[in-house]
This record gives sequence, C-alpha cells and structure tokens, in this order.
Amino acid sequence: MAETTGEGAISKTEQWRERIAEQERRGISVRQFCKEQGLAEHCFYGWRKRLRERHQPMRFALVQTARVRPEPVNETNLELVLTSGERLCIGTGVDVATLRAVLDVLRA
Repeated sequence: MAETTGEGAISKTEQWRERIAEQERRGISVRQFCKEQGLAEHCFYGWRKRLRERHQPMRFALVQTARVRPEPVNETNLELVLTSGERLCIGTGVDVATLRAVLDVLRA
C-alpha cells in the first residue's frame, strides 16, 4: 500500500528508494549520508532491507549470455555491460522501480 502526503506527492516507499539510490550513487557510507540528510541510520537500514526483500513482479529482464555483440535495437537507449560479458539492454519508457529492482538483483 502506497503512502502519500497529498496530490502529486510521492509515496514514502518511493522517497526511501530515492534516498537509498542516492547514497549508493554517491558512494559514501550510510552513516555519512544519514548525517548529511538528517536521517536516522536505523530507519535507513530498515527501509533498505524492506525494499530488498519486497518481491515485485518483473516487467522485463533481458540478459544476453552470448559473447557475440547483438544487432543494435532502435528502442534501446542504454546498454549495461556486466563484467561477466553479459549485456542488459534497457529500452525507452522502462519503469524506474523495475530497473532498480533488476539492478539490486545484479548487485547481490
């Protein structure tokens, strides 16, 4: 159930997704990030655990295991190449939450 604070407001879940993603992008410790943002560390860790455990259905998950470079796809705006050589093609209009879920799985 999404919690909102008013029309057009983002849910508390989405706020925490954004915070967690920002901390990861910046590459700083959770402690430092929470201090800068005025957040309680235990809340950060609690939300991160909750969001990682949440089982959301995937709308897409294309992982190519062949080492041969595929033909370019016109709708692909981004291609993520993993250290294993696998490629993840991300098309236009991809749902941000779904992309985050895929990236979380790949990081695990």
